[in-house]
Amino acid sequence: MKRLALRTGVRWKISIAIAAVGALIAVALSLVVHNAARVSMIENAREVQLERLLGAQRFYEATSMQRGGPKFGAKLNDPTIPQTLREEVRKNRRATHVEQGADGVPEVWAAVPLANGDVLSLHTRFADRSATIMDDLDRALIIGSVSVVFGGCALGVLIGGQLSRRLRKAAAAAGRVAQGQTDVRVREAVGGVVRDETDELARAVDALTDALNERIEAERRVTADIAHELRTPVTGLLTAAELLPPGRPTELVRDRAQAMRTLVEDVLEVARLDSASERAELQELPLGEFVSRRIGLLDPDVTVQVVHESWVSTDPRRLERILGNLLGNAAKHGSTPVEVTVEGRVVRVRDHGPGFPEELLRDGPSRFRTGSMDRAGHGHGLGLTIAAGQARVLGARLTFRNAAPSGAAEGTGGAIAVLWLPEHAPTVTGSFPVLRMADQRQASD
Repeated sequence: MKRLALRTGVRWKISIAIAAVGALIAVALSLVVHNAARVSMIENAREVQLERLLGAQRFYEATSMQRGGPKFGAKLNDPTIPQTLREEVRKNRRATHVEQGADGVPEVWAAVPLANGDVLSLHTRFADRSATIMDDLDRALIIGSVSVVFGGCALGVLIGGQLSRRLRKAAAAAGRVAQGQTDVRVREAVGGVVRDETDELARAVDALTDALNERIEAERRVTADIAHELRTPVTGLLTAAELLPPGRPTELVRDRAQAMRTLVEDVLEVARLDSASERAELQELPLGEFVSRRIGLLDPDVTVQVVHESWVSTDPRRLERILGNLLGNAAKHGSTPVEVTVEGRVVRVRDHGPGFPEELLRDGPSRFRTGSMDRAGHGHGLGLTIAAGQARVLGARLTFRNAAPSGAAEGTGGAIAVLWLPEHAPTVTGSFPVLRMADQRQASD
């Protein structure tokens, strides 16, 4: 079962992380500051309450005989004294006590024992000014915490945005490299003054690109050299086979020698196309008439339908090569009837066989890989590779899809190859970018 993936950018991940850490620190510091301030103010209230009570005690002891009772709000033997405070007084100690009132405001008690065994106590609520100070402090802490969170978000967006832009530039440059622009350097595309892990990644990608280019170029040169060296002996073998006396063995030798010669020529052509040195010799020609005439010579049994005629600027030799390879692939791996449709600058070649293998639809044609056994029990996989290479030289796009939907019965649809010729002539080796197979399938649909 496929899991649901939530896609987010680096910018927002960093912003959320910084904001979360900032909020956690702000809340922790606010709690510490709030508790420390509250404890400090309560301790101060205890000291003030005790000083007031001691003043009342001194006044009471000096004037009790004349005035008749305690003053300054103090009470004598108050029955509402908390039990914990009463126990401290019984030990002949001065003591204070703080308890939470019914309305949430702390109440401060102070009590002292008198010489005659009485208890003098003073009971007041927490000062309103102190409560106001605590409210103002809490408000300031909340505002400060929110400011820290928003400041952290802004800082995260700034830092994450810069990192995200560098990564996007690196990804775009790597994508251009994957499309064949081997002169693109990821490190130069990333730019920037600050050196970080992004630069290390860019340098690693550039090093990987250089290594792959060197390996591909070495393989191309080896392939081209081997094919070139085989050309002469294969030609001699074919010439010698023509001198053999008629018979079935002679026919087999000639057939295999011709097949080897064709393979050598195809490998040489692939090597030339891979070197990106091929150039198109352009001519103006009516596409529908040209395709009808050439296919009539290549295979008269193929049905050609010209929906809309259009003049194009292209290389007739390379276009004929593409058409010949597509028809050869349809004849070898597909089933009749084979249909060719020309509509404007688009040429479609369809057979009614089992369709293209999934590997070809996903990755495109590849040399010496012919796909599944039901469609490619023989061959070398060079036909479509050459067709795709010649299309790039023309600045065209060659896409592949199956007529039958995925999962349909075998033989119910067929394979469709679509050649999209450019509106303008190619300048070097093609004016169209190389598309991924998924994009090609969408374009061909």
